[in-house]
Amino acid sequence: MGTRRADLGRGYAVALASAAVLSLTAIFIRYLTVNSNLPALVLAFWREILVALCLGAVLAVGRPALLRVRWEQLRFLLAYGVVLATFNALWTVSVALNGAAVATVIAYSSAAFTALLGWWLLRESLGPGKVAAVALCLCGCVVVSGAWQASAWQGNALGVATGLLSGLAYSVYSLMGRRAAQMGISPWTALLYTFAFAALCMLAVNLSGAGVLPGTAANAAGILWPEGTAQGWGLLLALAAGPTLVGYGLYNLSLGLLPSSTANLLATVELVFTAIVAWLVLGERFTWAQVLGSGLIWAGVLWLRLTEPNESS
Repeated sequence: MGTRRADLGRGYAVALASAAVLSLTAIFIRYLTVNSNLPALVLAFWREILVALCLGAVLAVGRPALLRVRWEQLRFLLAYGVVLATFNALWTVSVALNGAAVATVIAYSSAAFTALLGWWLLRESLGPGKVAAVALCLCGCVVVSGAWQASAWQGNALGVATGLLSGLAYSVYSLMGRRAAQMGISPWTALLYTFAFAALCMLAVNLSGAGVLPGTAANAAGILWPEGTAQGWGLLLALAAGPTLVGYGLYNLSLGLLPSSTANLLATVELVFTAIVAWLVLGERFTWAQVLGSGLIWAGVLWLRLTEPNESS
């Protein structure tokens, strides 16, 4: 019991640190898409390939043993990478169709998807405490993002369907991360191969949908050698080697310590951190609605922390 509680404590700390680090990606992505004229899916491709290259170089020098995987693990990691690429593509299209607020709320429906799928597929606990925590966090996401306003939902059925699929894809990503930990795959090995395979998938999407799909470049040249300033490329490298690599790495670590549903639920705190960072760095308003929504999310996290040890036992 003591070991279980210690793992929960470490897992919560790692998952919350992951959310805090990943919240910084919004600042980088917003600047790059607005000021460097990088289409969203092209940005996703370069972000993923740079993460794989940076992490691969670090592991090759410091921990070469982590580069080796068995054949059955490689097949699993290929599927894992396809899921990551699918989530990134669906998320980007959802933002284009729904706007950022609604897309964010629908994507965080992954907390509910993961709780249900984790209970069904991985036999994770799903007691009333976790259900209440999911409800609190989802309500908080709605309030923080402003999706409680009717005007935010003036979209179409395709946009809502795409958003729900992005949430489902992220929940599958979380479940596969938990499964990777159970298979004995290092979180850093999983991160390297999933981002490498995801980059190949995103390259295929960009090449096949160039000039057609939202977020792609007009042609192949705009994908493989997009225009950009030295500052823009420096920020893109910083985005990959900094908050993306560290944030996803910490999230993968948390999946080795926590049920996938718990880790995914804690990820909703990223929305709170993003609002605070945007207020501090970009000068965006931090409204009373965002304060209330942030409180609901933190209440959900606290409630989960208080009730989960009892329900898990």
